[in-house]
Amino acid sequence: MSRLPDTTKIIEKIYEVRGHKVMLDADLAEMYGVETKALKQAVRRNPARFPDDFMFILTRLEFQRLRSQFVTSNAETGRGGARALPMAFTEQGVAMLSSVLKSERAIQVNIAIIRVYVQTRALFSGQHEVWKKLQELEKHVVENDDEIKEIFGILEKLLVQEEKPRNPIGFRIPAKE
Repeated sequence: MSRLPDTTKIIEKIYEVRGHKVMLDADLAEMYGVETKALKQAVRRNPARFPDDFMFILTRLEFQRLRSQFVTSNAETGRGGARALPMAFTEQGVAMLSSVLKSERAIQVNIAIIRVYVQTRALFSGQHEVWKKLQELEKHVVENDDEIKEIFGILEKLLVQEEKPRNPIGFRIPAKE
């Protein structure tokens, strides 16, 4: 059995389309060690397992936008010559694939992918809390903007003093003639 994809490779293959985190059929087929054609065929034979919120077919425009994000060339990844538009699988669709691709590798790859989805969700939920705190701080600063400007004005007056010519202090000794 060939090696399972690592977390980084899986993360690189998750895209956002229509507000969903999805993986494309060609990427999944590569990870499962099957041809894209075989993966699509298994999905088409089991349409009841893949409702629209589990799997959808990209539009040409969506696919063109995603293609512009791919780092590697189309010929190298096998995406260049595709006749049909790719299928995009949500987390639930990926989980369902293990029931139609009945190999040990499919099960292991699915477990790895689902773990990545769970980890990224946990990461983003933590960032959500940070974002809320920043918004609260911004709101507080904006509400007190005039007061902050006044404080800085006072500080400027106290700390920055104009350089005025000073009169010398003390005795002057007259110059000798």
